Amino acid sequence: MFRRCALGPGESARCSCCGAVLEKVPRVSVRGMLALVLTGLALFLIANTTAIFSLQMGGARHSATAFEVISTMWSDHFYIVALVVVLTLVLAPLMKILLLCWLLFFAVRGRRAPGFKWLMVVLHHVRPWTMIEVFVLGVLVSIVKAELYFTVSTSPGLFAYAGIMILITMYSSFDIRMLWDLPLEERSS
Repeated sequence: MFRRCALGPGESARCSCCGAVLEKVPRVSVRGMLALVLTGLALFLIANTTAIFSLQMGGARHSATAFEVISTMWSDHFYIVALVVVLTLVLAPLMKILLLCWLLFFAVRGRRAPGFKWLMVVLHHVRPWTMIEVFVLGVLVSIVKAELYFTVSTSPGLFAYAGIMILITMYSSFDIRMLWDLPLEERSS
């Protein structure tokens, strides 16, 4: 029989029979999680409004934001690729960040967010679609290849995407199931 005991930050309770994790207390507090998610939102805005890289050849210089790259793919009739890029680079990460902001904002106040159950389900399904790390690696490979033909310089947008990649990896380590453990009077939503 399992008896619940108080755990400290980073500690976990395991089943004495099979060793399965029964409960885990995060190392980062709910306020800390909210701060990291708000940082991710700021980086997301920077990443999507500033240039990712710029190419220079023969005195001509061209830089592009993520939306300009997606727009070029669409206008060149690469519709499926453009839609996948929009989904994995813009929509899924933005949805994940906004959902976490909403849920954690209320959790910091000791309450459940309106629509809590539905939003937790949506967040669970959005998690696998955030693929910024694939984008960042692709851009880095492209920069190395493009260096053969152009002078390539990175821009703030690429560094912002790299920061988001790190933060989204950190978000994945958050055990947001702890949000279910709010006081009983809040369980009605």
